[in-house]
Amino acid sequence: MATFGTLSDRLAETFKNLRTKGKLSAADVDGTVREIRRALLDADVALEVVKEFTGKVRERALSDEVNRALNPAQQVVQIVNEELVAILGGQQRRLQFAKNPPTVIMLAGLQGAGKTTLAGKLAKHLAKEGHTPLLVAADLQRPNAVNQLQVVGTQAGVDVFAPEPGNGVGDPVKVAKDAVKHAERTQHDTVIIDTAGRLGVDAELMKQAGNIRKATNPDEVLFVIDAMIGQDAVATAKAFQDGVDFTGVVLSKLDGDARGGAALSVASVTGRPIIFASTGEGLDDFEAFHPDRMASRILDLGDILTLIEQAQTAFDEEEALKVAEKLASESFTLEDFLGQMQQLKGAGSIKKMLGMLPGAGAMRQQLDQFDEKELTRTEAIIQSMTPAERRNHKLLNGSRRLRIARGSGMTVTDVNQLIARFEQAAKMMKTVARGGMPQIPGMGPIPGAIGGGKRAAAKSKGKKGGSRSGNPAKRAAENQAIADGKPLPGAAAASGGAGFGLGGGAGAGAAPAPSAEDLAKFQKLLGR
Repeated sequence: MATFGTLSDRLAETFKNLRTKGKLSAADVDGTVREIRRALLDADVALEVVKEFTGKVRERALSDEVNRALNPAQQVVQIVNEELVAILGGQQRRLQFAKNPPTVIMLAGLQGAGKTTLAGKLAKHLAKEGHTPLLVAADLQRPNAVNQLQVVGTQAGVDVFAPEPGNGVGDPVKVAKDAVKHAERTQHDTVIIDTAGRLGVDAELMKQAGNIRKATNPDEVLFVIDAMIGQDAVATAKAFQDGVDFTGVVLSKLDGDARGGAALSVASVTGRPIIFASTGEGLDDFEAFHPDRMASRILDLGDILTLIEQAQTAFDEEEALKVAEKLASESFTLEDFLGQMQQLKGAGSIKKMLGMLPGAGAMRQQLDQFDEKELTRTEAIIQSMTPAERRNHKLLNGSRRLRIARGSGMTVTDVNQLIARFEQAAKMMKTVARGGMPQIPGMGPIPGAIGGGKRAAAKSKGKKGGSRSGNPAKRAAENQAIADGKPLPGAAAASGGAGFGLGGGAGAGAAPAPSAEDLAKFQKLLGR
């Protein structure tokens, strides 16, 4: 489950109860605030933060701005959103770079918080932005910490300064000081110092961190804290603030906890902004922290801006135009399909991207069950084909499909399913590329769509309205429903709802229930 999953579910349930009320009384507000307080405490948010937060929400919810609102429930959601943004730090804060390079960034935190991996993530992030970072192995205490940083540096494609072997050997203060001089000589514009941690806060840890800070005079001191640390987050953050006085916070392991109260506590208690968040194990699972976007995720309002930014970094606009032209001209091949899929994988975790969509909380169970390895399997099948087969899948006879299955470690059935899905997808995308609406098995024609366009709409328009039921009572009820613009009585049961469970009411204009023949075709398409 994603971070804040439990909190999001609890808050969504609380607001759901409000939507049934036309006007909020003081008792309604008190009940809502009480539920919010419980949800925050269950998410391991610090008690002092919870008290301050719920106090402000209650005060604003009882004010005139809500009483005059057309929709009080929506107004309360807006108030909670604004107060969440406030306790998360308000505005986004970027790294402060030195006027005269190199910029020195020191990482501090407890052992196990993920500082070494995060150093590599930060270095790769800065390298993508055009900087030349240098990683510094100043954690000479933890076993193999120096070797780990060297491995991470290689994976990130950045240089590592590691003059000492570590494992208890070497002076970390001297290493940090020499690293800055080395960066000046080698023209690295950013120095990232990975310091030692302890299992708990102690005087020796603070003294060493303080000495490194004095020796290097860093432009930024980033406190790395495990998002799963819970209530201990506040005490740990205060101890480091008193001992080292950090300038910003980085949340690590933000993907590993359904509560994530540390994020809601640290910024508010210390007054220091959260600058970055680590959202996974990969070096690319790292992003700038936006308080407003995180608040939207917590309230299940989506994070479309981050989704767009991730897509923009992965997708080539010129390539997309070429693909659109191929779709319209019916020359879209498995080779093009493979390229599009690889770009999609390059944008990051598909599960995480889907989780950024508004209302994603309602399909959290489906997202948790989503297998991203399916893309890798599909990629393996296509890469096992010859270039000629990728460009023309009609060449794929039985013997070729058997060879491809063996080459990719899959079965012939898997290959057949992929080809069937590709043909169906290509047909649907071609229809969309030409400005039409694809026909989906089990769904009736849509006004304005291909096959049910102007002629169908005109035909419908020419018909006289009203019920044709032979039962006088039923006819009267149906005519009244039509006059009121409501669904016809019993229509929901008759129609079976919109196709594929995509919502949409029954009644006039609803999709008819899929026939047995349609379902058989659809199951055949899925290879079942």
